[in-house]
Amino acid sequence: MNLQSPKVSVNKSAQELFDLLTDMKNFEKLMPENIAKFEVIGEDSFIFGLKGMPEIQLKTIEKVVPNKIVFGSASNKLSFSLTANINAVLDKSSEVKLDFEGEFNAMMAMMIKGPISKFIETLAVNTVKL
Repeated sequence: MNLQSPKVSVNKSAQELFDLLTDMKNFEKLMPENIAKFEVIGEDSFIFGLKGMPEIQLKTIEKVVPNKIVFGSASNKLSFSLTANINAVLDKSSEVKLDFEGEFNAMMAMMIKGPISKFIETLAVNTVKL
């Protein structure tokens, strides 16, 4: 399953945005309002939980300064990645788009497609808060 957020313009340089997104504690500001848990558990990973959903641990698995950060699930039960693609627009402006990629059976994909689409859209839109 492949899902994409809309592109969001941010009043930060690509490098500034990259630095903010590689600091795990900043993800708490990006989370939707229905967050039930958020905990940084290392310099490259955090756990979050949304009401009514299981907790998920994300960890940084790849960085391409200043254009790409790939986060992956730390669990073997759910295999997915979330990629932040950052493009410089001007010296103090950039765009970010999130791409979600996961391997799920048809039933699971049908159940989670809507909530995950809304989740990655919320993360992207909230990058302007950083």
